[in-house]
Amino acid sequence: MRAVSLALSVTLAMAGAAHAGSPLPFKVGGPFELIDQHGETQTDESLKGTASLLFFGYAQCQAICSVVVPRMAEAVDLLAEQGLDVRPVLITVDPARDTAAALRDAAPDMHPRMVALTGSDDALAAARKAYRVESEQIAEDIEGPIYAHGSFVYLLDAQGEAVSLMPPILGAERMAEIAVKYLKE
Repeated sequence: MRAVSLALSVTLAMAGAAHAGSPLPFKVGGPFELIDQHGETQTDESLKGTASLLFFGYAQCQAICSVVVPRMAEAVDLLAEQGLDVRPVLITVDPARDTAAALRDAAPDMHPRMVALTGSDDALAAARKAYRVESEQIAEDIEGPIYAHGSFVYLLDAQGEAVSLMPPILGAERMAEIAVKYLKE
């Protein structure tokens, strides 16, 4: 599967990073224009000014998203306890169900400060391309489509630059430890 090969490539590239605090050895991130859960336009420029933990997923996901998003939210709270302001961001891979209205209902359950982004297929494809995320519908059940998608959590610094990728198996405490190393430098 393409998502697995991309994940392996990114993991191998990450292994080439010299040490914590180094920039990623490849470019991740770039221009996008999406809509948040309040119907407001958000761009890559909107993410500047505050560090972010960014994840591509969907609100209806009963698999990896239901594990990663709560861990990411807990990491944001742990970082706040250490005086670091970090915003949680979800970019949907399921725009048909994750409309702005649906995300407005779902986002507070994920985290009170969650920025949940959606948009047109083209706009979301541009965001996925910028972050090297593949996504495809692989099945459908009574709840709706099921997607295979990238599962890394991206740590963006206050300048909106991706400085680390964290695999979905990390607990909230470890995500927070990694973020501290990058954000306090």
